[in-house]
Amino acid sequence: MKPTVVLVGRPNVGKSTLFNRLTKTRDALVADLPGLTRDRHYGHGRVGSRPYLVVDTGGFEPVVDEGIMFEMARQTLQAIDEADAVVFIVDGRVGITPQDKIIANRLRQSDRPVCVAVNKVEGMNENVVTADFHELGLGEPVAISAAHGEGVRHLINDVLAHFPEAEEEPEDKHPKFAVVGRPNVGKSTLVNAILGEERVIAFDAPGTTRDSIYIGFERNGHNYTIIDTAGVRRRSKVDDAIEKFSVIKTMKAIEDANVAVLVLDATQDVSDQDARVAGFVLETGRALVVAINKWEVATEEQRDRIKREIARKLAFLDFAKFHYISALQGKGVGDLFASIDQAYAAAMIKIPTPKLTRVLQLALERQQPPLSGRIRPKLRYAHQGGSNPPVVVVHGNALENVPASYWRYLEHTFMKLFKLQGTPLRVQFKKSENPFEAKAEKERAKRVHPGRRKQANAAKG
Repeated sequence: MKPTVVLVGRPNVGKSTLFNRLTKTRDALVADLPGLTRDRHYGHGRVGSRPYLVVDTGGFEPVVDEGIMFEMARQTLQAIDEADAVVFIVDGRVGITPQDKIIANRLRQSDRPVCVAVNKVEGMNENVVTADFHELGLGEPVAISAAHGEGVRHLINDVLAHFPEAEEEPEDKHPKFAVVGRPNVGKSTLVNAILGEERVIAFDAPGTTRDSIYIGFERNGHNYTIIDTAGVRRRSKVDDAIEKFSVIKTMKAIEDANVAVLVLDATQDVSDQDARVAGFVLETGRALVVAINKWEVATEEQRDRIKREIARKLAFLDFAKFHYISALQGKGVGDLFASIDQAYAAAMIKIPTPKLTRVLQLALERQQPPLSGRIRPKLRYAHQGGSNPPVVVVHGNALENVPASYWRYLEHTFMKLFKLQGTPLRVQFKKSENPFEAKAEKERAKRVHPGRRKQANAAKG
């Protein structure tokens, strides 16, 4: 097993910067603002041949007893309980603070090994800047600069020195699904209901989740990765720099996922923004499951209205399964997995070329492509060109004359006959080379006047 290293410290000491440095990614949001990270954020790191897990946490405020900072502190304490080792990050430019001492006392109460990392020491005398932090009583402080990478390798080598080398784990291909939607529709509550624990902060205020949180888990013997994402509002209402980054991270999470679970609020109308998020999922070609949340508190009038709204505004999602759930009470949440598994299997399906060609011929027997002037496109055979989403490449002649309506007819035919529930499918056309035209071109070249052929050869030389 890989050792788990948890990064802990008060707000704005550079935990997310160090997380990105250790994982060699930009997965954690970084800005010069305190309290940016709120949930636990997991990533994979490696030093030499030694892999490990690293966990970014929110700013630790152990003395608060309510509000969002209390929820962040509770998330940090849960991360410490899961840790094999803790890196306590302090700010070398600010020096030791009363809050650092409180955090150090709390860490001493745990039985986890702790390493103190004195950050932001670039251009400073390391011996002088680390001297004060011996007062924390947590061993020899290590001077680092997370932003510039100075001392980071020395730090992680010290942390991992007491752990045996972990064996390389084989790659596990499993469904990765992103929970997406507008702010405050219950995405984080749904994530917690799926995991069976308060894994991410669910707070009754829009915009609580800022980053995309990747969480691996097992259910009924199968592995999954769930991604909790920030709510996506209309672009005109996104005026905060942090929220703009959050929206970008959500879009990247959708592209990174195999399946998107779109969460709607049963007590509200289906908005244009709901349709835009669904449209982006469709544009990226991701499989989709729709969860209509807060069904337990919706009135009969609201239930009837949202069903009409779905039929009117989300008719283009006819390939997806719809579920009416209560994330708060856990009702209907388990049923989502059958649809997620089905959508994932459909998105990753491998279809042999003979089967695709037979279905293409069947579609042609039922309905030929319409004439374009005096020319009718000829569709000859098909093969699979990709997965997630499935791509069917159709070869033939005069394919530029195939109208959009026939394009959609082929897509629906392939989806229906191969029972591809939950995923979009794309049909691409590729013009076939005519071997007789190539042969005729060679014959014409042979009949070129010898003098001209000599001039052509001289020009090539």
